[in-house]
Amino acid sequence: MDEPHRDRTPRKGIYVLPNLITTATLFGGFYAIVAALSGRFSEAALAILVAMVADALDGRIARLTNTASDFGKEYDSLSDMVAFGVATGVLIYAYSLHHLGEYAWLGGKLGWVIAFAFVACTALRLARFNVLTSISGGTGDFFGLPSPSAAAVIVFYVWSAHSWGLSGESLLVVSMILTLGIALLMVSSIRFPSFKKLDLTGRVRFVSFVMVVGALALVMIDPPRILFILFFAYAISGPILALYGGRGGLPVVGKSRRKE
Repeated sequence: MDEPHRDRTPRKGIYVLPNLITTATLFGGFYAIVAALSGRFSEAALAILVAMVADALDGRIARLTNTASDFGKEYDSLSDMVAFGVATGVLIYAYSLHHLGEYAWLGGKLGWVIAFAFVACTALRLARFNVLTSISGGTGDFFGLPSPSAAAVIVFYVWSAHSWGLSGESLLVVSMILTLGIALLMVSSIRFPSFKKLDLTGRVRFVSFVMVVGALALVMIDPPRILFILFFAYAISGPILALYGGRGGLPVVGKSRRKE
């Protein structure tokens, strides 16, 4: 007698843990938008900081638990777009760039145009990253400033200025230059060091561990300003290395490796 027919179609579903952490990235971005529109800029910055931490964890946890999936990659990319693109663009616009609307001779729209340019560059950066990752596996340096780092520069700039009691109107020129500059770095072909190969589970020298603890303690003394300095230094390290070290240019991909 033949065995009863069995459905051999693979079961479909999603892994809970890594996608739950990715949802934290999405929630952080959404809450940052709500807070920024209400003028609570420090809360918005903290929400995006939480999104950054969640974004740094979800991929590692997926690899450690062997729960990586194509769904998770797409979900992560969409969540990054919300947190590091839309939410960050809304934050810098609500804090400073909206004051450009008061200058009628500029058309009154330059502020949201600059904010949108940042959001658009984030989308382009994420799309290019996904394509390069599908081709090369994403194990080398970054080409263009990573979107979380770009968002960090803008977010911690706003957080630092707001905590000092500085108005966005008084920093309007700085906000314009910084937002456009960081946006262009995202879509550039400049190489930026990748820290994906850091082994957090391996052994390190005691002195190295003490240095890490010291760095964390330094950040805790004044989080917004120390974090801004660190991420701004990382952002300008790419152009400096490109000028003096010859680092730059997208990888050449042969026709045989082109994705159909």
